Formats: sequence, C-alpha cells, structure tokens
Amino acid sequence: MVIRYGVIGTGMMGREHIANIAHLPGAEVTALADPHPVSLGTAEGMAPGAARFGDYRRLLEAEICDAVVIATPNMTHADVLGDVLGADLHVLVEKPLCTTVAECRRVIDASADHRGVIRVGLEYRYMAPFARLIEEVAGGAVGRVRMVSMREHRFPFLSKVDDWNRFSDNTGGTLVEKCCHFFDLMNLVMPGRPVRVFASGGQAVNHRDERYGGRTPDIDDNAYVVVEYDDGARAMLDLCMFAEATHNQQEFAVMGDAGKVEALVPEHIVRIGRRGEHSIGNVQTFPAPVEAPFEGLHHGSSYVEHERFMEAVVAVECADAKARSLQALEDAMLCVAMGVAGQRSLATGVPAALADVLRPGESGVSP
Repeated sequence: MVIRYGVIGTGMMGREHIANIAHLPGAEVTALADPHPVSLGTAEGMAPGAARFGDYRRLLEAEICDAVVIATPNMTHADVLGDVLGADLHVLVEKPLCTTVAECRRVIDASADHRGVIRVGLEYRYMAPFARLIEEVAGGAVGRVRMVSMREHRFPFLSKVDDWNRFSDNTGGTLVEKCCHFFDLMNLVMPGRPVRVFASGGQAVNHRDERYGGRTPDIDDNAYVVVEYDDGARAMLDLCMFAEATHNQQEFAVMGDAGKVEALVPEHIVRIGRRGEHSIGNVQTFPAPVEAPFEGLHHGSSYVEHERFMEAVVAVECADAKARSLQALEDAMLCVAMGVAGQRSLATGVPAALADVLRPGESGVSP
C-alpha cells in the first residue's frame, strides 16, 4: 500500500515535508499546491511527476491523494482546513492549528464528521532528547513534577513569502506562532492543567528597521513566560530570538520531588539526577542521537512525526482513531490558547487566566 500525499503550501516547511515523505517507505507526493509560482517551481524539482496546482481546491477536486499536508501561512489554516475537512482525506496541518481560539473551535466543529486522521505539526515532542525526557518523566524519574524550565535561544524569524511572518495579525504573535511547541512540551510532562499565564517581553532587536508597505514589523523577539497549573506546579519559558551565538538552542528541564531530568539540543544528550543518589556535577548522562534516516531542519523530528502519522493512517479503522484525532486538535487548541493568553499578558502587564480565553469544559479549564 502506498499513501499518496498532496502538499498544500510549498514554502520552506512545505519543502521540509516533501523531503521527509521522499524518505518514508510506502509514501509518495502526488500533488503540490501553492499560489506562489517560485515556491511551486522549487518544490516541483523535489517531487518529479507530482501534479501542480495554483489553487489547493483544484488539488482536492483532482482526487489523486489519500492525505494532505497543510503548510500554508498561519492565518490561512482555518479556511484551508474548512475546505480540506470536507474531503475524505487524512490531514497533517502545520503548527499552530490556527491563530485564534475561535478559529480552532471552528476547525474542531468541522472535524465532527471527518473520517480521516487529523494531526497537528507539533514535532518538537519527537526530537530524540525531548522524547527521551518525556519517557523518563512518565516513568517516574523525577517523581511528582513541580517545575518545568524551557529555554530557546535562537536566530531571528526567517524570511517567508511576502514576509507574512513579520506581523502578529498573520502569525497570532510569537507566543502562538513559535511557542506553541513549548507549551505542548510543558503540557506533556505536567500532571495538572494550565490555568494562568504571565508574560513579560517584547520586540527589542529584530526587524525594527524593516518596512513592508509602510508598516513596521511588530513581532516579539524575546519573552519570559510563566505558566501556572491547577496542581500548584509551574512552568517557565525563556525565549530569545537574537541569541544565535549559543551552544544549545533548546534546553528542557523537568524538576520533581525525586530529582531532575534535562534534555539539550543540538548537543543531543539527556541528564538525569536523582535526589539522595546524585549531586551537583554528578549525574547520569545519556546520548540521545538523531536516528531518523532524514534529519532535515528539525533534528529528525519531522520524519518521526510522519512515521507516527502514517501509523495512525494505517490504523484509522481502530475504534479509538476518531478520539485520537479529536485529542490532537484539542491539544493544539490548548497550545494556541496559552499563546493567546501570553500575548494578552504581554499587552496588559498582568497575568491572563485560561478561563478568559477558553470556554468552561474545554481543554485546560475545569467544567
């Protein structure tokens, strides 16, 4: 069985997906769609023989795909998904699910009768060191989780087609666009549910001297974000997007009453220290190398994401397949909601409650 993929949006991330699919046994790209001729032409060379469409709707009408990857700009996700979910296709949509909680709800409602698998591209959970950390925490390595620390020190936002990512109304804001990955990681290791977000940050260095149609970019390039959970635990994000001169881009640490585990990327190691057994400077260190056959731009995590997606597609007739698709959408909406709350806190200078962003009964809010 060969799964036929259509890729909607053939910019940087779309081409990353095409390259991953090319290395994936039992998969091939049969269709490409993008209104930008240069992006479409570049992608064509990566998928010889794939049909080309300037309008993704024509790709859907062609009925030459079993699954689609949506890698269009953030602000288009809700509309594209509205059309795609009307077709009998499996769907992998890039993060963030949408730029607003209202749009996420619209997508979740539209998925009610969708028979295919739906997943959201939160691939950081599949980076080898992070996956090992998540496994160790689930196995009790730190005991009851009380604190999480996530640091990303990196380069500025890359250039995209028409520079759409320079403006918060297109991206949802940095805490939605970029940090949904980190909120997802926090939620995966935290036993409780997020209830409050406090953020301090802004646009200190990047893109301040750029102009697009007379507009100055407003995308934040740094933040400290604290997330409080309903069991009293806390998570912190330290984000700096003018810190490319660094050793590790991401450092993810989880602390509990029994110890600490941390994962470092791209050093690709995991350290575990247990209270009463280890001390400062004396912990266990394990390698967590990239083992995917294609590393790409995200340390092999996008390839693993595609493996998991294909496994879900093959098992789509299983009884819990629909529940897993719904859970994936709700998890992704929660990450967007945390980012929205963080952006609100940045603007107001005070903590923002998830209850003011989500409805009672939705993920992260008690009924």
